[in-house]
Amino acid sequence: MANASETLGRVAIKRLQKEITEWQNNPPAGFKLNPTDDLSKWTVEFDGASDTFYAGEHFQLQIRFPEKYPLDSPVVVFAGEPPLHPHIYSNGHICLDILYGSWSPAMTVSSICISILSMLSSATKKERPVDDDRYVKASRGKSPKLTVWEFHDDKA
Repeated sequence: MANASETLGRVAIKRLQKEITEWQNNPPAGFKLNPTDDLSKWTVEFDGASDTFYAGEHFQLQIRFPEKYPLDSPVVVFAGEPPLHPHIYSNGHICLDILYGSWSPAMTVSSICISILSMLSSATKKERPVDDDRYVKASRGKSPKLTVWEFHDDKA
């Protein structure tokens, strides 16, 4: 990930380089960062935690960083087949408040990954959101950051 994307500002480049170094020195348990040539796009792989609905399942996150990261949150979606979860849509979009309005520049890729694993691990049922078909059709090709999310269910 040595090359910096032309779409990133200087602050974002410096911050992402710091996060890569931190990840290499102290990676979050169970997560693998797959290097690319584009600093603005990361791929992270992980397995579902044991003793959960997702044990034995393998997942991949695609993370795209905006020009003003970390002031602006990254776009985080599941690539490939996303897990069946009441807050994860079949197009990979994730309904998780820290990715949108509750984002803080103090958060990192590691903290995002741990939050997503925690969300999966605390699931009480394995199913798509009730509005999955409607949402996927309406959001086709759009960033999940353009969605006006309603965060009201923290028990899924």
